[in-house]
Amino acid sequence: MSTPNVPNITPTISLTRDQAINLLLASIAMEELGLAHIINAEGEKIQYAVGTLSTSPGTRYTLKEILAVNESARDMLDSVFREEMALESKLKQVLKLIQDEPDGCK
Repeated sequence: MSTPNVPNITPTISLTRDQAINLLLASIAMEELGLAHIINAEGEKIQYAVGTLSTSPGTRYTLKEILAVNESARDMLDSVFREEMALESKLKQVLKLIQDEPDGCK
């Protein structure tokens, strides 16, 4: 088997400081949006399990099954909480960059 032939790619990316900060803020916003979708899905999962979601009339689950759904949602929300903490730290760093803006770069 021969070694792969990888072409030498050296892209040139030119961003201003403001553009880089805007990209960082956009990435935080997109991650927050993704987490919001996860939280919504977990809520719908619980609603379905307890029979309050309109798509599940007459569906009955045992207490054991409902507790399993609850544990699953709790585990997922724990992960979401940890990700929120990381995003808060990232946002604080970006805000620090904005506040430490050098003179003449406005």
